[in-house]
Amino acid sequence: MTIKKNQIVMLAALCCSIFVGSASAQQNIGYVDSNVILEAMPNYATIQQQMDRMAGDWQKELDQLKNDLDEQFRDYQARELLYTNEERQRRRSEIVQAEDDLERLRVKYFGPEGDIFLEQEKLMRPLQEKILQAIDDVATAEGYDYVFDIAGDFLFMFRKAQFDLSENVLLELGIDVAGTVRQTSQSN
Repeated sequence: MTIKKNQIVMLAALCCSIFVGSASAQQNIGYVDSNVILEAMPNYATIQQQMDRMAGDWQKELDQLKNDLDEQFRDYQARELLYTNEERQRRRSEIVQAEDDLERLRVKYFGPEGDIFLEQEKLMRPLQEKILQAIDDVATAEGYDYVFDIAGDFLFMFRKAQFDLSENVLLELGIDVAGTVRQTSQSN
């Protein structure tokens, strides 16, 4: 498919008119600090404790398996000369298999799509949905066109505290904000 020169000019003109039209309209922009909002939510601490406990239990299990594997390897090294070739090969295979099993279990628990990730997603989703709904409600009620989250990788070179909607979102969620929001947001 070939694009003719006049089609390119028309497309460029259309893009320019869209840009100029949107640039001339005043945009109302606000921001929130989702870390402040999450930390103020009562259920968040409970979820974090659950996640920490679960991760700790799984890490203990992995550590015990690793210790057992290390012991098995030390035992093999100490007796290696006493084994026949077949026995030596069998023992090595058992150790390699145990190492593979340990790594599979580690990935199952802590991998990118592991159990810890899935459990955190399951537990956090209701809180996240509640926060998103509150942000939507505040932004709609106050006429904001865009609301950014300053807690992530998004970098603001400058921001006015008057546009911080974190406190309004907390109030929308029914959380008492007695000074906790201003202190944290101002430090960013």
